[in-house]
Formats: sequence, C-alpha cells, structure tokens
Amino acid sequence: MERRHFVQTAVATGLGTGAAVVPSNDTMASSLVRSRPKYRAGIIGLGWMGLLYDLAERIPDRFDIHDVNRPTPKLNVHRQFHYHTHPGNEGLPTSYAEALWDRPEVELVAGGERDKQRLKVFGDRYGIEALYTDGVEMMRKEKLDIVAICTNTKGRAFLTVKAAELGAKAIFTEKPMAHTLDEADAMVRSCADRGIPLCCGSITTTHPSFANAKELVQGGIIGDVLSIEASGPSAQHQNWSYFLESAPAWVVGIGDSPRRKSGSDEFTGQGVMSTKDGQMVHFLKGAPGIRLSGSQGEMTFDYNNAWQLWQDVETKGGKRRVQVSWPQPQFVPPYGAVYCLADILDCLENKLDEPKNSGRRVAVALEVEIAMKQSAKQGGKRIELPLTDRSLGLNYDWFR
Repeated sequence: MERRHFVQTAVATGLGTGAAVVPSNDTMASSLVRSRPKYRAGIIGLGWMGLLYDLAERIPDRFDIHDVNRPTPKLNVHRQFHYHTHPGNEGLPTSYAEALWDRPEVELVAGGERDKQRLKVFGDRYGIEALYTDGVEMMRKEKLDIVAICTNTKGRAFLTVKAAELGAKAIFTEKPMAHTLDEADAMVRSCADRGIPLCCGSITTTHPSFANAKELVQGGIIGDVLSIEASGPSAQHQNWSYFLESAPAWVVGIGDSPRRKSGSDEFTGQGVMSTKDGQMVHFLKGAPGIRLSGSQGEMTFDYNNAWQLWQDVETKGGKRRVQVSWPQPQFVPPYGAVYCLADILDCLENKLDEPKNSGRRVAVALEVEIAMKQSAKQGGKRIELPLTDRSLGLNYDWFR
C-alpha cells in the first residue's frame, strides 16, 4: 500500500482542534509517494509512549494499571507529524505508533489496547481497521514482522516471548524492560535464539550521538578508558552499559533506601562495579549521565549540556587538559521511539549487530542494580556476578 504525506489544514475535530489532514487534488498530485513497505508492524499498548505523546499534552494520570477506563486526555487525532522546532533529523515523533507510521520501510497495520477509546483514536488517526483488545490474538492473526510492546511492565516479558514465538523479526519495547531477572533472561534468550533484534526502551542511549561517542572512544580520542561514572545503575535509563567491553564481575553498593510510597524500590545509593577485564564503573550521586575518564582526556554526557569533550594537549606551560569541540553528531533533544526503530531496522538490514539499548545491555544493567541492592542490604558486602537467584527483581513506580 502506498502512503502519502498531505498538506495539513487547521479544522475543528471531535477530539480537539488542530491540523487535520484534508488532501486536495493538487496536494495529492504533488505529494511524495512513499516506497513500498518491507515490514508489517503492529503495536500493543496505546498509552503515553505507545500513542498519546504525539496527540496530547501530558496530564497527571497515574492510575491503577488494571483500570481499563483509565483517564485519557483531550486528543488531537490530526496533530501534525513533525511538530517540534529542531532542525535536521531532530524534532521527530515521540511515540512508537508515530515512529512506525513515519518510516517508509514499515507498514503499520494493527494495534492492540484494552481501552476501546484509545483503540478507536489509533484507528482513526492511521486509517487502520485491524484493532484488537488482545495482543496475542493480534500477533497471531496479523503475521507481524515488527512488534512494538508499550504495555505496563507486568505483561512485557510474556508478550515479548510470544512475539518471538509467533514469528516477529524485530521487537522493541518501552522501559522498564522487566521486573525480574527471570523475565529479562526469557526476553533476551527468546530473541537471541531466533536472531531477533530486541531494543528495550526509548532512552538517550538510542540517539546517534551515542554511537558517535563509542566510535570516538574506540578510536582512542581520550586514550585508554580508566573509569566510567554515572549517577546510578538505573536499569530504566542506563547509559553506562553501552560502553562496557566485558561482562560485570562484582559490585559493592551502599546507602540504599526502603521502598517508596510510589511503589519503586529502585536503587538509590552509591557504589562501584568491576567487569571481568577490570573496567571500573562508579555510581556516584551528583555524577552526570555518564563520564568516561581516559589516560588522555575525558568525555561527559548529560541531558541539558549534551556531550562535552576534553583532551590533553601540549602547551608552553606543559600538558593541559582543555575542552575541545564535540565532533558531530551532537545530542539534541527531544528523543523518542524513532531511534529505537532506526536501530532495529539497521539490524534487519545487517548494518548493526544489536540495538544500542539492546535487551542484552538492559538486562546487564538490571542485574547490576539488583546486585547493588543486595550488597547494600548486607552492609556493603561484595556481591559476585552473575546472581544465582534469578527470581530477584525490582519494583517501579506503581503506574508502570
């Protein structure tokens, strides 16, 4: 099926006011015909990351995840695709639905969601009739190549394994990846056994600037990497695991706090991790998103200041570490599911071995975070990895 981008005209709609798609004959004649899609795609879960971020302003809607009639904000089903102001490749859609729709290689053919209002909005926006309240039924009937899983965390592992069993060629999920190590193991194993690329979360690591940073590190721009710092292990949004060259060997953690009223018991303390080849990762409060310290320089990343680079240079006064310009591409917010999708498509085209935020890397971070909690609970005892008890896990904010 050929799809076209049409000029959008502002009209009132029953779901809000905004830019509606009203193609004229002239518009249709001059619009760009998209190439024939190679992959059939479907999405399970039409909440904020699944659909709503590109149709509405965020509202405080932290509800019981089992409530089918949970709040839905005022929606603009005709909101224009690229509504951000950033130039170039930035300012792209946030949601998984919009990301899938916006790639010419992909035909978005189906959606699954328990909330029938959201399901109808999805169908209206994309002209899709294959709408399901049962995600497994959708995958079984629609024979999907790409599956996006944006449900709450509880069902994510089950649906990922099912997608792999039902023939998906690529899978990407929202974060957090899973509650327990058993669940993460099942997700990674079911995809690895079938050669399925698995990306687990739209986070900053998926941005192309991170691939640029890793290439720079591997090219020796800061010399030998001496240590990595991050503000925490944060298996929901970890940047540090992307830069590991070997598997974690042990951790020490201190200063964790009890489970919060929100439901989360994610690690809140500090600590250190060592990999099998001796690479050290320090988790320190106040650290940036990531700091890579090398024998000849340093690079840091945080959301507000993006990537920054320092190198050792010879001066009249001797060797000094000075800040230098960051080689493009640089990180520019916002980021969204477009980069997760780009990675799994590159994997399908054999341009990439695994997504930057692959399920394997997220599972590593999850295990490290759980191990640090175990260490803190035992007064800072060194915990060897891998953990033998795979039933251990994390709880997240209750609305996840």
